[in-house]
Amino acid sequence: MERKTRVRFAPSPTGPLHMGGVRTALYNYLYAKQRGGDFIIRIEDTDSNRFVPGAEQYIIEALDWCGIIPDEGVENGKVVETPSERHPHAPYRQSQRRGIYRKYAEQLVENGYAYYAFDSAEELSAARAACEAEGKTFIYNQFSRMKLRNSLSLPESEWRPMLESRNDWTIRFRMPENTIVKMDDMIRGHVEINTDTLDDKVLWKRTDELPTYHLANIVDDHLMEISEVIRGEEWLPSLPLHYLLYKAFGWEDTMPRFAHLSLLLKPVGNGKLSKRDGDKMGFPVFPLQWVNSEGEVSHGYREDGYFPDAFVNMLAMLGWNPGDDREIFSMDELIQAFSMDHVQKAGAKFNPDKAKWYNKEYLRSKSDSELADAFIPVLSSKGIAVPDRDWLLKVVALIKERATFVADFWTIASYLFKAPEEYAEKDVAKFWKEENYSLAFKVADFILAFDGEFSKEGLEGPLEDYIRGNEWPMGKVMNCLRLMLAGSASGLGIADVVTLIGKEEVARRVAAAKAALC
Repeated sequence: MERKTRVRFAPSPTGPLHMGGVRTALYNYLYAKQRGGDFIIRIEDTDSNRFVPGAEQYIIEALDWCGIIPDEGVENGKVVETPSERHPHAPYRQSQRRGIYRKYAEQLVENGYAYYAFDSAEELSAARAACEAEGKTFIYNQFSRMKLRNSLSLPESEWRPMLESRNDWTIRFRMPENTIVKMDDMIRGHVEINTDTLDDKVLWKRTDELPTYHLANIVDDHLMEISEVIRGEEWLPSLPLHYLLYKAFGWEDTMPRFAHLSLLLKPVGNGKLSKRDGDKMGFPVFPLQWVNSEGEVSHGYREDGYFPDAFVNMLAMLGWNPGDDREIFSMDELIQAFSMDHVQKAGAKFNPDKAKWYNKEYLRSKSDSELADAFIPVLSSKGIAVPDRDWLLKVVALIKERATFVADFWTIASYLFKAPEEYAEKDVAKFWKEENYSLAFKVADFILAFDGEFSKEGLEGPLEDYIRGNEWPMGKVMNCLRLMLAGSASGLGIADVVTLIGKEEVARRVAAAKAALC
């Protein structure tokens, strides 16, 4: 019987979710949905020292905004805490599963795959310093473990009582000696490594009675019947240990397949994309805005005006391609097209201009009604009452080709909603000359007296004929008139502006400009 596809995204609540983490979640989601499988969210909060309040809810909200909706793990914005028919593998927060891990760690000890270690932090620091003094790197493994304080080097009569008398001991994996671990990765192919280069990782800590990532990860993936583990390449060095843990538990037949995704790289040069890069170049690296404990605000794609589907589309193409030249995909189209065969091994360089391009393409594809609804909050924030719906739809249809974000509508055409309160100095110096504005006033009189169809189509031709018929300089006259109506010489066509704001408003603005500038 073919195994059902079950994948998981397992973030740690140690801060805001990086866009690289969102991409990992997205690839897991696409992989599962294409195969009719399940996508699970599991919160890996076993590192109590790095826990950040609010980070877990941020992760849930960010994925929800992106439309990456789990089949298990999260319900109504909360991690499910008790098993149910719908969520049989609950709880999905590792700190609430803490009671199950110790028995698995001790099972490994009983079977000779792990051991108790009693070294204090001071003793480990001393051992590390001694190695460094000899020009060597300290590794807790077969070459050093018998010189340290653990259940392999000490007699049982000495170490057994310490399990009760001390609370700072750990359980470490016993890395086998001179063994070649043979592994397969869905992206990187076959990999082999000798265990003599690896250390005896800590699996469980008596101090907080919590497992480390390695033990919790393997146990939970097994119990949750995970079929594929798709995660970032930073976990590739841990793959040999994870292979050996599956073998030690006797779970080789149900071991998931592994895929390690490449990093998102800086826009310039090599290296992992970081918040510092975003701050320096003025783009977000987080899906949502994040405020840290010091009150420092990090930009988010949502708050910066990106559409979630544009953000998701952009992320999908960072490290994957469909095998052709298509770039625009809906989520359903991504699900249909996604293949691990086309996920690249090399890091994907992030291009902030390309991110904006995606948003611009999505903005253009949206209906005028959708964009009008999205623009209304922007108008409200500027103190503008909600205008007539049909009029607003005309404005949106006219300006959306010029915009990248909905907020750009205000930048592009704020003068359609309120009269200019000042005039661009550079344009005044260039165009506001008597030989220009005297003619512009006459053109304004022509517009106010126009008795034909007062629409762009009805006015544009006669207006141009009037100016050219008088052999007046079209550019200088129009720029001077636009300066009066919009506050600057740049903007929409005069016929568009005057028919949208109406004759009465044209008369008021011309009079105001004359009073202010003449």
